[in-house]
Amino acid sequence: MLWQLTQMLWVGGLWLLYLGVLPVLDRVGLAPLLIDEISRSLSTLLVGFSAACVCFQILVLTQVLGLPGLWRDVRGQMLLVAVYASVMYFIVQLMLPDALRWQLLNYLVLGISGLVLVMQPVPGWSGRVREAHP
Repeated sequence: MLWQLTQMLWVGGLWLLYLGVLPVLDRVGLAPLLIDEISRSLSTLLVGFSAACVCFQILVLTQVLGLPGLWRDVRGQMLLVAVYASVMYFIVQLMLPDALRWQLLNYLVLGISGLVLVMQPVPGWSGRVREAHP
């Protein structure tokens, strides 16, 4: 259950910002520079929050599969891609603050890895519903 909650928060938050919040702010008529500033600050916060959630999910997956299973499982690979994208987002932001396209690329890689992760089954759950026996 914690896996799904954590996943919903970080993946949903990433996509909600770019598909929901920013288009609505543009539609309302805010100044483009203000929207850019909101986008930049919220993106940074969301990527940091996503990195923390991904680390938690790595811990959960490691408990279920073990450390070697993290590398072999698709969920583990997507989580490692998400960690890499988060780290690269902050490196680009610190080293090249004007390289907004590189930051957006890392943001999209993080979001797409999250979408692929959503399609995978929850670790430790077989997907079958247990029948109640009297």
